[in-house]
Amino acid sequence: MTRLAVVLFNLGGPDRPEAVQSFLFNLFNDKAIIGLPQPLRWLLASFIARRRAPTAREIYRPLGGGSPLLTNTQAQARALEQALGDLGAVKVFVAMRYWHPFSSETAVAVKEFGADEIVLLPLYPQYSTTTTASSLAEWQRQAQRVSLTVPVRSVCCYPSETGFIEATAALIRPAYERALAGGRPRLLFTAHGLPQRVVDRGDPYQAHVEATAAAIVVRLGIAGLDSVISYQSRVGPLEWLKPYTEDELRRAGADRVPLVVAPIAFVSEHSETLVELDITYRDEAMKLGVPHYERVPTVGIDPAFIEGLAGLVRGARQRPARIAAAGGSRVCAPGFTCCAMTGV
Repeated sequence: MTRLAVVLFNLGGPDRPEAVQSFLFNLFNDKAIIGLPQPLRWLLASFIARRRAPTAREIYRPLGGGSPLLTNTQAQARALEQALGDLGAVKVFVAMRYWHPFSSETAVAVKEFGADEIVLLPLYPQYSTTTTASSLAEWQRQAQRVSLTVPVRSVCCYPSETGFIEATAALIRPAYERALAGGRPRLLFTAHGLPQRVVDRGDPYQAHVEATAAAIVVRLGIAGLDSVISYQSRVGPLEWLKPYTEDELRRAGADRVPLVVAPIAFVSEHSETLVELDITYRDEAMKLGVPHYERVPTVGIDPAFIEGLAGLVRGARQRPARIAAAGGSRVCAPGFTCCAMTGV
């Protein structure tokens, strides 16, 4: 019987206040985030981590000092394992990019499991060089380190995957209906920001976010829906993808429209949703005169989403290509030179 290992990739997060600075260092020491050569990148990452750690600890304080992302991702892993139970010996692992369990730890666990076949599945529906590409490259390094040489298939992106879209739309609908009490709502799709220069180099992330939002709008089927995409969580002086979520809060306040805020680049709850959206942005929206603020939950272990992930795993196993998008064909336009399937 084939022993199938599925590896879920996510960003990771510090599990306690003492881990915050190390987590930040790992993040900024990734050449996909800061492209400087070593040792300059190490020095800059050390400086940024040391400087940002006190602020970051305050962000995690309402969450008990650490991120719930690992616990939530492990729940998704168990749900996916059940959904794939008909395939026989299947085990779903978690590999985080910037905090435990690192790919170095997970690669050892996959080898000990005795996997005959591996499917790599990032929990980033929209592809970016800063997330999916970085995680897959790190996995390859660590798999080589432990001589893990069994066949591997990777899913690079699934911005419009049916289960993901269905689950997100189903979560939006009741929030939208509640917001109707305050007038005609505006649906604010929010995604993690990215420096504009990354997109200008051919990264397809923004196009994928737009594809996700468009698919959800179609699924909702609400006549005359007022919707907009914005980007959150930017840091530093660089220009990031616009419009910024803060600016859309101001516009909603000026227009006196209820807001339904739907995170579409996050598939599980963590600091950007539980603190930034639920506390920081909610408080700001109220101060700016937004009459009603509804935050839509992430898809988590929603059955439609989990079935969608299971379908991605099954599809990846049936394709000869080592990496593919949902459906097996390239979803990026030719101008996106950083598409994962370029040259595949």
